[in-house]
Amino acid sequence: MFNWKVFAAEFIGTFALVFIGAGAGASSAGLVGVALAHGFTVAVFVYSFGNVSGAHFNPAVTLGLALQGAVKWTEVVFYWLAQFVAAISAAGFLHMVANNLGGTIQAGATVGVLTNYPAYATILEALLTFFLVTTILHTAVAGKGGVMTGLAIGMTLTAAILVGGPLTGASLNPARTFGPAMYIGSPSISDMNTYLIYFLGPFLGAALAALLFNFMSAPDVADAVVEETAPAKKAAVRKKAVKAKK
Repeated sequence: MFNWKVFAAEFIGTFALVFIGAGAGASSAGLVGVALAHGFTVAVFVYSFGNVSGAHFNPAVTLGLALQGAVKWTEVVFYWLAQFVAAISAAGFLHMVANNLGGTIQAGATVGVLTNYPAYATILEALLTFFLVTTILHTAVAGKGGVMTGLAIGMTLTAAILVGGPLTGASLNPARTFGPAMYIGSPSISDMNTYLIYFLGPFLGAALAALLFNFMSAPDVADAVVEETAPAKKAAVRKKAVKAKK
């Protein structure tokens, strides 16, 4: 069922991420500035909207959480709709502001030296997204992060951009790439490599993170045997105690 609160939370958070993140690049904030802009924005909105929508702000994250079971598959399309519409809207607004000021948002594009090497770029985007979604699953979904959850997720994104920014732009987020690309053509939305690198890469990384999380969360065979036999052992002990009293 469509949930307007979830849609609004995902729209606002994704809009902020793209507007501030791409805006930092467009304003020549430098690699560290761009990384921190993305990381702090995600951290803030995780604390703001985590209890409303889960604070995905990323189609790849939504896919990972759907594979893990935290999100229903019937809800995925609404998350993606909010995220892509928000990214396109944020990039459009940023583009309009930059044009009025005589500038451009070209530097806000998610491209790097590996963009022309799709195989390597796809692997890198998948790997970095794997790290991000793994952090989200083990802190937010598993509840292990506590009050540090938002900071852990934001700092993981920051670290990923510091490493991958010069190589691929470190998108880790199909919506983050697609929004600005609609206005500046970089990376080109007519180039299949764009979808290979910035869609398939993050989706693959998120899927692997979900599979690993499910594997690590499953009870060990030995533990399962102990849990199954424990009630029988307790019952046997009680019977012996009753006989001893008699």
